[in-house]
Amino acid sequence: MTRLQPRTAPLAEIADDVARGRRFLVTAHVKPDGDSIGSQLALAGALRALGKEVRVVNRDAAPPPLQSFPGVSAIECRADVEGAFDAAFVLECGDLERTGLSGIDRYRLINIDHHPGNTLFGAINWFDDGAAACGEMVFDVIRALGVPLSAEIATHLYVAILTDTGSFHHSNLSPRTFDICRQLLEAGVDPIGVARAVFDSNTIGRLRLFGAVMSTLETDTRGRFAIIRLDRTILDWSGGHVDDTEGLINMPLTVPEIQAVVFFKEADQGAWRVSFRSKGAIDVGAVAGRLGGGGHKNAAGCTVAGPLEAARAAVLPLVDRAIDEGAAGA
Repeated sequence: MTRLQPRTAPLAEIADDVARGRRFLVTAHVKPDGDSIGSQLALAGALRALGKEVRVVNRDAAPPPLQSFPGVSAIECRADVEGAFDAAFVLECGDLERTGLSGIDRYRLINIDHHPGNTLFGAINWFDDGAAACGEMVFDVIRALGVPLSAEIATHLYVAILTDTGSFHHSNLSPRTFDICRQLLEAGVDPIGVARAVFDSNTIGRLRLFGAVMSTLETDTRGRFAIIRLDRTILDWSGGHVDDTEGLINMPLTVPEIQAVVFFKEADQGAWRVSFRSKGAIDVGAVAGRLGGGGHKNAAGCTVAGPLEAARAAVLPLVDRAIDEGAAGA
C-alpha cells in the first residue's frame, strides 16, 4: 500500500520559520546513528544553501563508519548548547531528554520524528510513524524550502534511509522510499560508494569484537530467537569500541529459523542497553515500549537496570510472547 504524505505535515509552517529566521541549531539523539547524522547534515546543507547560519550539535560523536562523509567532522560534540538561535530543529527524539543536551529547552523547537511515543514537545511538531526514516521527512522539508538536491545533500539523505531501513530489510519500507532514493541517485548519489563506506569500513578491533560477541550467541529453548552479549571484558579484549557493533545485531537474522535477536550491551551504573531486531510480524517495538524504551516494529531498544540475569529475566519472556503474537497474527 502506498504511503501518502500526512495531510497534517506542517511543511508550510516550517518553511515560514526558516524564511523569517537567520540562525538555526540542528540536533538529534544521543548515540547518533546513520539516520540522525544523515538527516542533520542534509537539513543543515539546505539551510546553508538559503544563506542561513547553522550549527549542528550532538551529545555524542558519529559512529566510525560515518566519519568519512562530508560535514561529519564539523559536528560539535558537547553536553550543552548556548547562543542565540531563531529555532532549533530536533530530529529523531521522542522527548528533549533524548538529545542529552542541557539548555535546548530555551529555544523555539521544531520537532521532526518518526518513532512511536513522541511527546510532541515542540512549538512545531511533525510526527509520522509511517516514514521509513527521518531522512524521508527531511527530504520533504528540503523540497518545501525550495532547495535543489545537491549531490552532497542527496548523499546524506541516502545514508539516512539506507541505514534506518537496515539496508532495505525492515518492514517500514514503502514505494515512496524507493521513489525518494531514485531522486537521490539522480541528484548524484553513488550507492555503491555509500554502501562500502558504511558497511565495509572495518578495523582489526571491530572484527575481533564481532567474533567475540558472536561467540556468545545462544538461542531460546525453541530456537526462535538469538541472544548475544557485549560486556566490558569482551570490549577490553577486542580493542574495539562499542560503536563498532553497528550492524552486528542483524547477523543472526540471516538464519531462516531465527525470528528475532536480543543484544545485551553492558552500560554504566549496573545497567544493560538492550537492542532488538526482528522479522516480519514480530513487534519488538512493543517489547521495548513495555520496558520503557521505544523504536520501530522490527528495530527497537531500551535500558534495563540490574545484573545480566535480571535483565534477561525481564526481557526474554516478552520476546518469546511477541513471537507467539506475531505468528498468531500472520
